[in-house]
Amino acid sequence: MAKFSRIDVVLTMKESGLVPVFFNKDIEICKKVLKACYDGGTRVFEFTNRGDRAHLVFQELIIWAEKNAPDMILGVGSIVDAGTTSIYIQLGANFIVSPILNPDMAVVCNRRKISWSPGCGSLSEISKAEELGAEVVKIFPGSQVGGPSFVKAVLGPCPWTSIMPTGGVSPDEKNLTAWFKAGVHCVGMGSQLMVKDVDGNFDYAAITKKTEDAIAIISGLRK
Repeated sequence: MAKFSRIDVVLTMKESGLVPVFFNKDIEICKKVLKACYDGGTRVFEFTNRGDRAHLVFQELIIWAEKNAPDMILGVGSIVDAGTTSIYIQLGANFIVSPILNPDMAVVCNRRKISWSPGCGSLSEISKAEELGAEVVKIFPGSQVGGPSFVKAVLGPCPWTSIMPTGGVSPDEKNLTAWFKAGVHCVGMGSQLMVKDVDGNFDYAAITKKTEDAIAIISGLRK
């Protein structure tokens, strides 16, 4: 059962502005990356369903996070069907993110009052997602769909829409300025945030610093 309500999810996404996106089959790496992001100040984290038995990794991660990062709102991304949605909700996922718009997923999430962010690539898809109950819609892949100019164009006729781009987002000031000036609700960020050292291992201190810096930039842009 979700620890945080879908209202909590949406508001915290807005407040933090940054949603780290990550998967690794090694649970210990997942724990360290999540904690690095948590120490950097973000309070929303998207674990992606991208490997065999990923749900078993998530099962252990969310139990660990409840004790070691208690304010972190942990959800799951890369979900494309209702069955997998149900599995993760049963494991305690606080929100579900999808690269596609699948109405069957909306039914499952709405029944349990779980925040659902489907992937959309047009204003018609965004409108349909909102009709199905999505509070925050994902545009994916963000840069290929149209980038910040697409967001700005959508918000012209539909200023009530809350958009989270993933893909084409980086933690540098120029990139973040473009997205937030266009009016995004928050941004999802994966590999650009997950810094590695010269040996190819995750640099957890650097991930914390990148997260801190990105959140500081976002906060400054909103003043």
